Amino acid sequence: MELKSLRMFVDLAKSLHFGKTAELHHVSPSTLSRVIQRLELSLGSALLHRDNRTVVLSEAGKQFLQFAEQQLEQWQLLQLSLNQKQAELQGKLHIYCSVTAAYSHLPPLLERFRQQHPLVEIMLTTGDAADALEQVEKQAVDFAIAAKPEQLSRIFTFHHLAKIPLSVIAPTMVCQVQQQIQQDFVWSDIPIILPEHGPARKRFEYWFRKKQQGKAYIYATVSGHEALVSMVALGCGVGIVPRVVVENSPVKDRVQYLADVGEIEPFDLGICCLNQSKEKPLIQAFFDAIK
Repeated sequence: MELKSLRMFVDLAKSLHFGKTAELHHVSPSTLSRVIQRLELSLGSALLHRDNRTVVLSEAGKQFLQFAEQQLEQWQLLQLSLNQKQAELQGKLHIYCSVTAAYSHLPPLLERFRQQHPLVEIMLTTGDAADALEQVEKQAVDFAIAAKPEQLSRIFTFHHLAKIPLSVIAPTMVCQVQQQIQQDFVWSDIPIILPEHGPARKRFEYWFRKKQQGKAYIYATVSGHEALVSMVALGCGVGIVPRVVVENSPVKDRVQYLADVGEIEPFDLGICCLNQSKEKPLIQAFFDAIK
């Protein structure tokens, strides 16, 4: 049965007037009459009792009216559902963050976004947190979870997530470094593990200059805070690292926080994207979801 025929019958059943219903559907009364006759032929039952003056529904007509209304309603619901799915955001959202941020900050953000936009595919790349802005700038990713540098280029948009405290950590295992820090020592004698670059490296340089204890003894530089924690846990030296990295490290029981080392300025952690990209539907939807 055609939907058009069902609509005609429903309207006729409500108006009980062939002329008005035919006019509503822009057909002649005779065309409407033939539509009803075809329905009756298909069903094998008369849907209407009619004479020259009146039109009334038969018992079969009343039952068929319920059927026709249900079918039309189901059709409307199906159209609405399909239209909504077509209107939903689709595509790939490329994200960059450190391994630690993938544990500590990304999951609740993605959970909210995924609930609102389940058809979007998430492409996650993890690496050194210090490389996050570079990944965004060269458009390898749509956005990154990054530490805000002291001078943030105007090409970026930055959405604050949290203040990240930094701490000086040392090994707990028996080793030369542990023996050194248990005595009176000069910082220039202590082997230091540093990130290759990034905000944590700059925080260390500023912190060490304030010590005024000569030149730092740089034992090694590493890519990523997670590797730094591992190097300290192995007894190679001490280092400055975001506390959240230690708390999420599998070797956190093998390092200790050093007290009374002086103030180390925390840094801002946030979502960063290019200004030119922030109006893109997927990126805009992500920022809307995390507000």
